[in-house]
Amino acid sequence: MRKTSLLFFFFLFVTQPQAQEFFSEKRILKLMGCRFEITAIAIDKPTAIKAVDAGITEISRIEDLISEWLPSSQVSIINDQAGIAPVKADKELFDLTFRSKKVSELTNGAFDISFASMAKIWHFDRSEQELPDSATVKKAAMHINWKNILLDAKEQTVFLKETGMKIGFGAIGKGYAANRAKSVMKLIPGVTGGLVNASGDLIAWGQSNHKDGWSIQIADPKDKNKTLGWIRLNDLSIVTSGDYEKYFTSKGIRYAHIINPKTGYPITTIKSATIICPDAELSDALATSVCVLGVEKGLELVNRLNGVECLIVDANDNIFTSEKLQLNYYK
Repeated sequence: MRKTSLLFFFFLFVTQPQAQEFFSEKRILKLMGCRFEITAIAIDKPTAIKAVDAGITEISRIEDLISEWLPSSQVSIINDQAGIAPVKADKELFDLTFRSKKVSELTNGAFDISFASMAKIWHFDRSEQELPDSATVKKAAMHINWKNILLDAKEQTVFLKETGMKIGFGAIGKGYAANRAKSVMKLIPGVTGGLVNASGDLIAWGQSNHKDGWSIQIADPKDKNKTLGWIRLNDLSIVTSGDYEKYFTSKGIRYAHIINPKTGYPITTIKSATIICPDAELSDALATSVCVLGVEKGLELVNRLNGVECLIVDANDNIFTSEKLQLNYYK
């Protein structure tokens, strides 16, 4: 475990002036309830536009598939049938649920899509609030248990064992959508590179403004117009989870929107966890997991995973990094 005394925080800036033979198209819009930035690099402008359109269409399709807020979605139906009956799921949703359970197993339950049972307990609107009654929290948290998400591979069904259980893909869905957008964009002939940024869940690949890959700058939190260093992404994802957007405060304590499945309470000891690895879905899930696990256990987990690195900012602005993370500093 390494700790630095530098006080800085991750903010992502992407630069992409292109060589003359390449063209770019960039679109910023709201999808899945958050800000998406989608960029394509291609041999001509129409191809770049086509690729961005394809990425948007794919992300919208994923939203329709996994949103627990749409009454007609399969996730909503699974939640409605909790404790009643298994629900036949599309293979894509079944597989995403299966992978989510594997991450739960890997993290000893720090990641758990059944945290959704807490949805009506907490309100992360940046306001000052009174904490809910502890008995209310405890009652809702009793429904969190990834082991009670029962999958039948033969019948391709998902069954929530107990009434009151709910699943939600808020801690893995944006990363999955970024992966899928990248996949469909890459299939278009003439596309040479691209970037998908889902409110901090970012994946970049191929052609960019730099011969060695996409450059992601790190801003100084004391002055967001200044940068302290940068990371070069070449066919990699970088995902940050933390309290910088969704949170509330209570009696001077800041509560992030990330729920600890063991307690049902939001985390307070980590400001952010940033994960870097080739897969945006895994980065998304691990960033949440590390926030729940805390500095010591979070770094222990990441350091034993091949091809995964992380940076953690704790509540006191101390910086911790995994063993092999390489940051580039400006001189």
